[in-house]
Amino acid sequence: MADLTPTPDRPGLNVSKPSPNTPATGSAVCHCGASANATGDSQVRALVEGYTANHGAAHNRTGR
Repeated sequence: MADLTPTPDRPGLNVSKPSPNTPATGSAVCHCGASANATGDSQVRALVEGYTANHGAAHNRTGR
């Protein structure tokens, strides 16, 4: 399987939860240069909500 971890060259959002008994992990990198990591179901949920609302498709590649 390919490494799906976002990088500055490949911005995006990656979330993993291998089983119901393990905490979720997530990482995000935006075109604007912002990046974040989270561990734990509620923290990853907040990461996804923040990335969706403020980064990624929420603005263009120029960071506006």
